[in-house]
Amino acid sequence: MKTMVRELIGRRSFFRSFSMAAGTGAAGLLSEPGVEAAVQNVNRNSVPSQLKISDLRVAVVKEAPMTCPIIRIDTNQGISGYGEVRDGASKTYALILKSRILGENPCNVDKIFRKIKQFGHHARQAGGVCAVEMACWDLAGKAYGVPVYQMLGGKFRDRIRLYADTTESPDGTEQGKRLKARMERGLTFLKVDIGINLLKGKPGTLSMPLRLEYSAGDRVPHPFTGVEITDKGIALLSDYVAAIREVIGMEVPLASDHFGHIGVNSCIRLARAMEKHQLAWMEDMIPWQYTDLLKKITDAVEVPILTGEDIYLKEEFAKLVNAKAVDMIHPDLASAGGILETKKIGDLAMEGGVPMAMHFAGTPVSFMANVHCAAATENFLCLEHHSLEVPWWEDMVTGIPKPIVKDGFAAVPERPGLGIEIDEEIIKQHLREPGYFDPTPEWDKERSNDRLWS
Repeated sequence: MKTMVRELIGRRSFFRSFSMAAGTGAAGLLSEPGVEAAVQNVNRNSVPSQLKISDLRVAVVKEAPMTCPIIRIDTNQGISGYGEVRDGASKTYALILKSRILGENPCNVDKIFRKIKQFGHHARQAGGVCAVEMACWDLAGKAYGVPVYQMLGGKFRDRIRLYADTTESPDGTEQGKRLKARMERGLTFLKVDIGINLLKGKPGTLSMPLRLEYSAGDRVPHPFTGVEITDKGIALLSDYVAAIREVIGMEVPLASDHFGHIGVNSCIRLARAMEKHQLAWMEDMIPWQYTDLLKKITDAVEVPILTGEDIYLKEEFAKLVNAKAVDMIHPDLASAGGILETKKIGDLAMEGGVPMAMHFAGTPVSFMANVHCAAATENFLCLEHHSLEVPWWEDMVTGIPKPIVKDGFAAVPERPGLGIEIDEEIIKQHLREPGYFDPTPEWDKERSNDRLWS
C-alpha cells in the first residue's frame, strides 16, 4: 500500500511539474488525462477517450477483383478509419448501421460489434457489420498510435503466406503450367478448381436427372440435386490433377475447390481418388450447415476437408470443430464477424487441433485487416489472394511499402491502425457507381427498436 501511495504522489508531482514548465503554453492548459495522452505514443491530434463517430460514407469499387464497397468512418477529431463490405455484397448492409454507431467511441470496438452484430447473417449479409468492425480497429489503432495486430495481443509472424486461385483451363497440363507460373512469382501454396464443369460434354461422366441444367443444380443444396459422378468422371478428374502434378511436382501444397453440387457419396469417392495426389485440402464439398454429413466425408477419406467462408460468428465454427467434422477451417474475415471475431474463431479451432486458412477476395483495405488478424492468430496457415491479375490493385492504397505482395508473402505493417490510407485518384478511376465517399445524411436517423430482450 505504501508503495502505491508513493507512486501516486510521484505521478501527480510529474503532472504539476509538467504544467508549470509549460507556463502559459498549450500544454499548461491540459488536464491530467490530456497530458497523459500527449506523452504517450498516440496520435497528437486525437484524445482517444473523447473520440466520437460523426459520419459513415461509402465508395464502391469495381473489379478488384469483384465489386467491393469501401466504407469510411469519420470522427469528431478529424481522423478516419476504413473498412470493406465483402465482395459482391450491397453497400446498404453498412449504411443501415450508421444510425446505430453515430456518437459512439470507435475505440470501444467490441462494444460496438456487440451492438450491431444482430444485423449480420451468414455469407455476404454480414458484410456491413464486418466493415464497421474493421474501420473501428483502424480508428483505434490510429488514435493510440499502434498497429491493429498489437491490440490483438501481438504477432506470431512478421509476414503472411499467401495462396492464389488460378484461372481454369480444361487441359490439365495447361493448368499445371498456369500454376507453375504462380510458383515462379514466388507463391508457395496453390489452389485449383476441379469440379464437374470439366466434365461437360463428356458422355458417361455424370449421372443426373434428365434435362437438369448445371446452373439449375447450382441453386439447389448439394444433397438434393440428384447429381452423382460416375467412375469414368472420377477417373477423368483424377487424370486432370495427375497432369497438374506432373508439371508442378508433388512438393508444393495444392488445394482444390468448386466441385459442383454433387451428392455426399460422390464427394467421398472423388476425395478417395484424389488421395494419391496429396491435395492440401478439398474445400466446400457440401454446404457447411450439414455438420453430420461433413463428418461422414471427413471420416471416410484421408484428404483434409475444409469449409467456412460463408459462416458468420464463432458459434457455427465451434460446432464443426467440436464434432471433428472438418480438418481445417476457412473463415472469410469480411463475413465471419471482422478482425477480433476471426481471431477468436482461430483460437477456438486451435484448441481442437484444427488449422485456419483464410478466404479473401477484395481490395487492400480488407486484405490488410486479414494480414493483421493472421499475424495475431497462432494456428494461421495461409491467406487467399484473388487479385494477382489486377494491375492497379496495390495502387488503391498508400502509406505502405510496395510491393504489398512479394515472393508469395505480405509483410505485416507497423504503421498505426490497418497501416494504409486510400489513394483518392486511383479509387475514383475504378468506381462502379458515382460517388466518392459522398455525404449520407439520409441514413442518420434510420432507426427501430433493436433490443433483443425485454
